[in-house]
Amino acid sequence: MKQIDLKAKIEKVKILVMDIDGTLTDSSVFYSKNGEELKRFSLRDGMGIELLHKSGIKTAFLTSENSPIVIARATKLKIGSVMVGSHNKRKSLEDFSHNIEIPLDEIAYCGDDVNDILAMEIAGFTSCPSDATEEVQKIVDLVLTKKGGMGAVRELCEIILKTQNKPITLPENW
Repeated sequence: MKQIDLKAKIEKVKILVMDIDGTLTDSSVFYSKNGEELKRFSLRDGMGIELLHKSGIKTAFLTSENSPIVIARATKLKIGSVMVGSHNKRKSLEDFSHNIEIPLDEIAYCGDDVNDILAMEIAGFTSCPSDATEEVQKIVDLVLTKKGGMGAVRELCEIILKTQNKPITLPENW
């Protein structure tokens, strides 16, 4: 893809929709002896999301998981919309676009695995962590340099902010 086309796509972004496992996490799941599931999230990714919010760019989660961990992370980060348990991410993204009245070409989507491809086919701008599956890397607009759960989302947030000429700092009254 030409740089000018990529820039034009990123300039249109009004909302970033993110997959969770493999994108905001490193794809690992930890289980306690009592069967409690634990996931590891990057605080830097979280700060990137906060920077987007401060610049007026909305965020959402779209995941096939139906986990209270996702809800807890979304609450902590003040994520505007959380779609859990989706087994058809294309339909979920289409419905979401319609409900929030933001056209698909103004939606950025970041995911890492084959269950993200259908959503990626309709989103305006797509990206994936550097350790995403080969099938995903072949179709996205941008393969990030960082791995999932290791700063990929922060990298993406900064790319969006820089391209849109928005600050990568927090206001004094943060």
